[in-house]
Amino acid sequence: MAEDLLKSLANLDEMLKGMEKEKIIDPHVGSHEAEPVEECPYCIKNGSYVRVSDDSMKAWIFLYPPKDGDDYYSHDTIMQFLKENEVNKGYHTSNIAAIAKKHVYGREILVANGTEPIEGKNGYYEFFFDTSDKRKPAVREDGTVDYTSMSSLTNVQEGSVIAIYHHAVTSRNGFDVHGKDIQAKAARELPALRGRGISNDKNPDEYVATVSGKIDYVDGHVDIKNVHEVSGDVDLVTGKIEFFGDIHIKGNVGTGVVIRASRNVVVDGVVEAAEIYAGGDVVLVRGIQGNQRGHVAAKGNVSAEFIEHANVEAGGNIRSNSFINANVYAGAKVIAEGKNGLILGGSVRGLTGVSAINIGNEMETKTFVAGGYSEEDYNRYVESFQKETDAQKKLSEIVEKMTEIVKQKRLGKDINSEATDRLLLALNEKKDELFEALDKAKKEKELLAEIIEKGKGSVILANEKIFRGVTICVEGTRMQVPQNTSFMRYKNEAGRIVTSVIVVN
Repeated sequence: MAEDLLKSLANLDEMLKGMEKEKIIDPHVGSHEAEPVEECPYCIKNGSYVRVSDDSMKAWIFLYPPKDGDDYYSHDTIMQFLKENEVNKGYHTSNIAAIAKKHVYGREILVANGTEPIEGKNGYYEFFFDTSDKRKPAVREDGTVDYTSMSSLTNVQEGSVIAIYHHAVTSRNGFDVHGKDIQAKAARELPALRGRGISNDKNPDEYVATVSGKIDYVDGHVDIKNVHEVSGDVDLVTGKIEFFGDIHIKGNVGTGVVIRASRNVVVDGVVEAAEIYAGGDVVLVRGIQGNQRGHVAAKGNVSAEFIEHANVEAGGNIRSNSFINANVYAGAKVIAEGKNGLILGGSVRGLTGVSAINIGNEMETKTFVAGGYSEEDYNRYVESFQKETDAQKKLSEIVEKMTEIVKQKRLGKDINSEATDRLLLALNEKKDELFEALDKAKKEKELLAEIIEKGKGSVILANEKIFRGVTICVEGTRMQVPQNTSFMRYKNEAGRIVTSVIVVN
C-alpha cells in the first residue's frame, strides 16, 4: 500500500513538473492551482471532477492527464463530462476550447457561468407640484404648532405640465449552470391618472392642466379646483360668502359674517363671532374668538391656533393649541397640542378620544371632557329601536286588517261598500305614515348604532396635568377628578372608568 502511494505521488510530481515546463495555459483562461484534497465529492473517473459553486452560478472542471496511450480529451468528451455532472447552460466556450486544444490538465478551469436575473423597475409618475399631505400641522422647535403649513395652497396654471409618466423597465430572468431558470420580479405599470382639470390627449404620458386653480392629489386621483381668494378682511359689508369650491381668506373674519364652501375654508387671520361651514376641512391659522356666538362646522377636520368661546363641530379631528370655554364635538379625535395643549372650561367631546397636554387649572374651573358616545346617544338609540319595533307592529296590524277587508269584499260579504272604501282609504293613509315613521326610526337607529360602535374603546389622555374640577366622561360613564394629578389615561371598562398612568419614555 505504501509503495503504491509513493508511486502515485512520484507520478503526480512528474506531471506537475512537465506542465510547468510546457506553460500551456491560455492567458485568457481564468484559472488557479488546484489544492490537494484528501476526499473530493466531485471526483469521478481517475480523479477528474466538476465543481459547482454553492449558489450554482459557476462551474469549474479539473482533469487529470489521460493514461499513457490514451487519446487527449476532446471538446465533445469534455462537454459530455460536464453534462454528466449536470452542467447544462452558460458554458465558457473559449475556456472549454482551450482545454481541449492545449490539453490543460491538473488545475481547475472555469467552464460555466450562470446569469443573474435583472430586476425590472416599476413605472412611476414625475410630478411637477407638491403632493405631500398638508392635513397635519408642523410642530416648531419651541413646541408651538405651525398651522400656516396647513393653509398652503398648491396652484397651477392652465396649460402647465403637472405630471410625466415614466414606463416600467422590463425585467429579465436569469439561470444557473444547471439550466434552472431564476425568476426576476416583474415590473409593474401604473394606471393612468384620474381626475378633473387634467388631460393627456396630446401625449398619453404627459398630463397637462386644462384649468387654472388649486391642485389636489390623493391615491392616483388628481383634481384641479377653483379657489375663491379674498386678499383682505371680511366683515358685515362683505356679508356672506358662498362658493362651490375652496375659500381662502387672507385677512380676518368679523362678527356676523357667514361663510359656506363645498370644500375647504382657510382663514389666515382671526375669526370673531362668525359662522363657517365647510364640506371639507377648516383651517384657522390664527384661531377663533367667538364671543359664545361663533360657529364652525366641517365635514372634514378643523384646525386652529386657538378656539375660545365658540361652538365647533367636525366629522373628523379637531386640533388646536388651546380650547377655552368652547363647546366642541369631533367625529374622530379632539387634540390639544403644541406649547400649551390646553383644555379649560366648556365642553369637549371626541367620539374616538381626547388627547391634551393640560386639562383644567389650579382654580378648578369647571371643565367637561368626554370620549366616545354619550349617555344621550345610547338612550336615543334605545328609543329609536323601540320606535322601530312599535311601528313594525302597528304596520303589521294595519296590513293584516286591510287584507281581511279586501278579502271580504272579493267574496261579496261587504254589506256597506261605501263605508268600507272610506275605511280602506283611512287605513292606507295610516299605513303610509307608519312606513315613513318606520323608515325614520330605522335610519336614526342605524346612525346612532354607528356612533356607538365608533365610540367604543375611546380614551382620554392628559399627557401632563389634569386638575380637580374636571369632569371626565367615557362612553356615557362620568367621574370627577378628585385631585390634581398628571400623566393619566381614562378608559371605560365594563361600565366604569379605569385610570392608568401614561408611561413617559
